[in-house]
Amino acid sequence: MDATFWATVGLVIFLALMVYVKVPSMVGKSLDNRADKIRDELEQARRLREEAQQLLAEYQRKRKEAEREAGEIIESAKHEADMLVREAKQKTEEYVARRTALAEQKIGQAERDAVNEVRSNAVDIAVAAARQLLADKVDATVAEKLFKSSVQDVKSRLN
Repeated sequence: MDATFWATVGLVIFLALMVYVKVPSMVGKSLDNRADKIRDELEQARRLREEAQQLLAEYQRKRKEAEREAGEIIESAKHEADMLVREAKQKTEEYVARRTALAEQKIGQAERDAVNEVRSNAVDIAVAAARQLLADKVDATVAEKLFKSSVQDVKSRLN
């Protein structure tokens, strides 16, 4: 018997022993467990990827919404600034118009006051001149007659 025979016999005994101890089923079970573990990890990785894609989509949606809101806020601020400018311009124009009207009223009043003062001075000068003329031309008897007639005229008008 040569060495190959004994090597073959040893191999067969070894294989029989392995089958008896149930090594192939343990190896199969170990491989099945390993395959299940890899399958679970792949499933978990797939779920995490889907969650990440959902989060990415949600954040992109939120970013677009924030950009839209920022645009609306900017547009609203521009509109409000335009309204404030128009309002300020209108108020300034109204203020200038009121101040102009007030100045014109003051100028008109000053003109009336000046005309009245000139008239008053003219009347005072005319009265003084008439007094001087009457004093030069009228004597005491004529003055007495004028006084009496003036008194009579005042009495008749008062009654």
